[in-house]
This record gives sequence, C-alpha cells and structure tokens, in this order.
Amino acid sequence: MIRVLSVASECAPLVKTGGLADVTGALPAALAEQDVEMRVLLPGYPRVMAAVEAGDPVLVEEDLFGGPARVRPARGAGLDLLVIDAPHLYDRPGAIYLGPDGRDWPDNPERFAALSWLAARIGADGAGGWFPQVLHCHDWQGGLAPLYLRQAGASGRVKSVLTIHNVAFHGFAPEDRLERLRLPRSAWQPEGLEYYGRISALKAGCVYADKLTTVSPTYARELMTPQFGMGMEGVLRQRRADLSGILNGIDTAVWDPAADPQIARPYDTPAGKVANKAALVAELGLPEGEGPLAVVISRLTEQKGLDMLLWALSRYLEGGGRLALLGTGDAGLERAWQDAAVSNPGLAVRIGYDEALSHRMMAGADAILVPSRFEPCGLTQLYGLRYGTVPVVALTGGLADTVIAANDAGLRAGAATGLQFHPVSAASLADALERLCDLYRQPDLWDGLRSRAMRHPVGWEVSAGQYAELYRGLAAA
Repeated sequence: MIRVLSVASECAPLVKTGGLADVTGALPAALAEQDVEMRVLLPGYPRVMAAVEAGDPVLVEEDLFGGPARVRPARGAGLDLLVIDAPHLYDRPGAIYLGPDGRDWPDNPERFAALSWLAARIGADGAGGWFPQVLHCHDWQGGLAPLYLRQAGASGRVKSVLTIHNVAFHGFAPEDRLERLRLPRSAWQPEGLEYYGRISALKAGCVYADKLTTVSPTYARELMTPQFGMGMEGVLRQRRADLSGILNGIDTAVWDPAADPQIARPYDTPAGKVANKAALVAELGLPEGEGPLAVVISRLTEQKGLDMLLWALSRYLEGGGRLALLGTGDAGLERAWQDAAVSNPGLAVRIGYDEALSHRMMAGADAILVPSRFEPCGLTQLYGLRYGTVPVVALTGGLADTVIAANDAGLRAGAATGLQFHPVSAASLADALERLCDLYRQPDLWDGLRSRAMRHPVGWEVSAGQYAELYRGLAAA
C-alpha cells in the first residue's frame, strides 16, 4: 500500500470552482483499487467545515502566517481528509479565491503557502501517526510544498509530484514577501522560483518537485512550446524527462446516465434523448426546431473561446441550430451573452452555475461545444461522450486526446466520436458548427456518432494505474 497526501485547494463535491476539484475528488476512490491510500489536505473553508465531521487535531501550528492552525482528520463525501482549521485564513465570505468584491484576496499568497507549508510538515512529521510517502501537489496552490519539504530536510524520504492543471495561473507574489512566506533567499534566482521579478509558486513546484505531470499527453507536449508554455516552457523543457501527461477521467458514478436522478430514462436510445431534449427546451423556453440543440457549460473566459463562439453564433442559428449556455466568469462576456440572448430567440443563457441543470443540459442536448483556445484536458467533452452528447472541440490539449474526429476517415472507419476544428479561430468554429448541422440531418451517421460516443471510455481506470505506477517508482527511489 502506497500512502499519498493529495495537496489541493478544492475538492468536489465539498468545494469546487472548476475541473481541478472534480479530479481531486475522484482520484482517491480510483486509486484505492490500485492499492494506493490517498488522503486529501484541504483548507477549512466554511462550506467544508460545515460538511465534514472533523476529529481532534493531529498537527498544530501556533503561527501559520498570522494566526493559529489545527489540522484535523475528517470524513466527508466518502473522502478521507485532513482539514486545515485556520479561521484567519479561510473563514471568510465570498468565493474561495475571491472576496465579495470579485477580486483576489490580497493574502492569497499566504493562504496557499499555508496549505503547502502544512503539507510539508505532514510529510516530515506525519499526522496522527500517518506518514505519506508521496506528496501529490496540485497547481500553484500546492507549488511551494516541494521546496518547504526540502527545507524541512524530508525530501530524501518523502517524494513529491506536481500536477499542472493550468499553466496560466502562477500564484504570483512580490519579492518582498519571501521572508513572510518562509522562503529561502537562495531560491530567489531564475533557476529557482523567481519569474521576471516575482515569486511564482507554480514555478517553484516545477523546479523542486521530483516529478511533474499534467492532465493530458498533448498538453504535456504543448507546455514545452512558446505558444502554450506561458513563459514556463524553458523550465519544462529542462524537466522534460520528469514530465508526463496523464489524461484526466471523470467520476462515472456521478455522471451516469443510467442512474442520473436529473434525467428521463431509458437514456441509451434515441427516444430517451428526444424526451430529455423536449424537457430541456421547455425548461429554457427555447423554440422548437429541426436543427441540433447545442450547449455550453463553462467558465466565461477568452481561454474557453466564448468570444469566438459569439462571432460564429448567427451563422449557426440561421442554419437551424439552437444553443443554451450555462456559466459565469468575465463580466464583459457575461453581458455580451445576455445581450445576444435578448435578440436571438434560439439562444438561452443562464449566468451562474447549477450542477443539477448542467446534468439536464448534458442529457437533453445533441452536442456540447468546447471551443477553447487552449485546454489542458477538459471534462465537459467527457461528460458529453458519456451522455451521447456529441462534442465539438478545438484541436488542442486534452480535447485532441479524447475526441476522435468525424472527418471522412473517422466516419469511414466507424471510429468517430465528435467534431474537431483547426485552426482555433472563429471562422473555423463557424465551419465546424455548419458541419454539425449537416451531420445532424443525416440520421444514420448521427446515430452512429452518438452511439460510439457513449461507448468511449471516459473513467479513471487507465489513468489511475499510471498515477499508481508513478507513485511506486518514487516511493522505491
């Protein structure tokens, strides 16, 4: 049995802002079948503390960046947790990274340095007699843990892995916070954590972790190029031998059309899709139509290509398509999509996030659109495959690794599961949406595409085995 501490700022279903939480929430159960015991170290946000049963402290830090902290073992949502009870850092209103004003909390560097600091302490000293062999750190919020582990003198017996879920987020802090963040001056160099005059928690993890992973094989290759590396490509090329791409999966128990309480069944038939589509059209107030109903379930950002989709929208709607969007994010994009819905009856927009509605949208739609400019892995296209909701995706990152293109070769071979477009541009996206409408009007082709999508493997079985192999190699080193 390999013992692994997962170091994460969010974990579904307890606390979630994006796909990171889905991954950290699903991995422990998937890894248990690989003889890996994983516990998750998680900040004690109000919603977490309210949802778990926490025990007596197993680790105490009297001054954790401005106040006392207790690490408490807990159970919640089927997960074994170590929760950081530190009200001065985590007991506050607003989103977990943002205050009520929508801005980053000014002390985010300290809040997540605290997560990394305690991860290293658990690595060095254990937690209630439990000693991890590997720290699995996620994104910049866990990026300082490998360096803190070295400072504690424990990196020889406890190994570390950093998974890059999105290289665009660094966890920056100014140089004058080095001492406050308990970071050694020796690390302030281009070969350390310094990034163009700032501390980068992500770069620290990329430099000091024993192994690096990211969430798809294609994204691992993309990260080593100037187009996608966001200034980290040089560091990652240097660590090429230690970097691997392990494809994300989804929790197939949570996303299970055969048992989903939000949808009508039997689901795995064209009639089941028709029933769920009719219910969704009625719920969203969309008009009846002969063309496909597509959905977007996403953060509203330029990364996700939703400005390009706005440009391509009129051509798609004029071709008989309809679209429903659920998401929140950039205020300008939120307004633009709301304005578009006013003038386009074939468009329904819901600003915010509603987990139950997302399931109904996935079940009722014909297609799921993921037009991202870059996408480390993506999960919504995997939900789409699982529900027979045909993905239309940009040819990048994990989208390239999970969708088999419905080009002539893919259709002739009976292998296609969705549509891909390249280059990643508004014009190319508009062409893909026209292709979507054409395929939808050919029932035999469309039913075959949908049926293959539902059979495509999207779970964690293969990837969990790859993580387990990585952990065993580290533990044996």
